[in-house]
Amino acid sequence: MATAPSVNIAPDEKLVSVDSHVFYTDEWVTPRLPERLRQKWIDGNKRYQALELEKRGGFIPDINDIMDPVAWNDPGHYEPHAKLASMDRDGVFAEVIFPEVGGAKMCSPEIMGDDWKEMLSGFNDAIADFAAVDPQRLMCAYQLLPHDVEASVREVERVAKRGARCVQLPPFPTELGLPDYFDPRYDRLWGVLQETGITILNHLDNNAKGYELIRRDPTPMKGVALGLPGFQLAETICFWILSGTLERFPKLKVLFVEPGLGWLPFLFDMILDGRIIQGHYSFPNLKMLPTEYFKRQMGATFMYEPLGLKYCYEYFGPDVLYWSTDFPHPATSWPNSRALMEKQFTAAGIPDADRRKIVCDNGLRMFATNT
Repeated sequence: MATAPSVNIAPDEKLVSVDSHVFYTDEWVTPRLPERLRQKWIDGNKRYQALELEKRGGFIPDINDIMDPVAWNDPGHYEPHAKLASMDRDGVFAEVIFPEVGGAKMCSPEIMGDDWKEMLSGFNDAIADFAAVDPQRLMCAYQLLPHDVEASVREVERVAKRGARCVQLPPFPTELGLPDYFDPRYDRLWGVLQETGITILNHLDNNAKGYELIRRDPTPMKGVALGLPGFQLAETICFWILSGTLERFPKLKVLFVEPGLGWLPFLFDMILDGRIIQGHYSFPNLKMLPTEYFKRQMGATFMYEPLGLKYCYEYFGPDVLYWSTDFPHPATSWPNSRALMEKQFTAAGIPDADRRKIVCDNGLRMFATNT
């Protein structure tokens, strides 16, 4: 058996993680809100936690099962200067940073009532102030909740002026009482995101099926339910592509965060491209095979997944793959990312030039800002 080539990672290479997390505390967010809304934010946070507990049927996960306890308690999980220090400790130059609790959950009309739009803007101001400590390295994901499309368009234009390069959108809009993203009502939003060059991020998330599984799951750590959410992003991928939305907006970028890689070649080879090639299915809104839209406008992040990385690299090529540390979640490579990266890319047999694209160049191309 041939020996896999070793990976030559230069110590000064700029590693870019395209999925990391920060907990924006009440103390960080509330000063960015109008005074009349500050207590409402705190109360809304408590209401959100109570609703989540109810959806999980009362299940309270052990923090050690869902987070790396050392990373979770590291000051870099809360404060921007400490975040930079934690990145330096890991040898990571820049990160795309998500809030632990996304805007679609905290700032929803269900939680915040008629004040939800003002709350969302205040939350985005808190995110912008975090990023402003070092915009080159803290590439924060701004939050959108498209209940009101025109308000979302204005919010995109507003955060673009603050240096936004990406926005997080909920991956399952129908669960929020909204139409799927192929609905023409969103065209103005996709147009402004395309014009500004801002990337849409659909992060792995729970949905109604996931909550139902948590309630049914007999395992003590809810290992059935917590292992499956990535696969549910197949629905989101299919709606973006097969509806013709990416055909209509050819410069719109959509990235899937934490989907897991190994199953993606099967999805495209058998379910998307395969059915068209066989001639049994017709999608009149498409001018290319689904794989070509994915290569042109999409991508996926991963943590430590050598076999899935190998499969996706061979199927899609390097330009759609984005490495991440997933700080501070259980799969995180922090603070040993360089050593684990060498192990992973050696096992996957990926040449140095393409490895550099995946761990550095792709992320900088998509998310780096000149501000």
